[in-house]
Amino acid sequence: MVDLVRELQTAIRTGKVILGSKNTLKNCISGKAKLVIIAANCPTEIRNKIEYMCKIAGTPIYIYPGTSWDLGAICRKPFMVAVLAVLDPGDSDIMALVETPEEEVS
Repeated sequence: MVDLVRELQTAIRTGKVILGSKNTLKNCISGKAKLVIIAANCPTEIRNKIEYMCKIAGTPIYIYPGTSWDLGAICRKPFMVAVLAVLDPGDSDIMALVETPEEEVS
């Protein structure tokens, strides 16, 4: 079992993680995003756009079961984070999130 909080904080510290839907979309289109994490309460319009672009680019998506406030807190930011993209996992094992079977949240 992968500890999302620990692995995401390690990825932020040692790798390259970008926050926000616009930056995530840009990096999905260019193929730089290795993993996209979406908060469960992400607005439907944004979520649909990102899921569509990730499908085209072949980028794996992980639906974080908490809110965007929770995801922001994990990233140690004082604001909501609805979407983020991992460009470089660094020393983290965050890519194991999409390699292990997961329950779909829909």
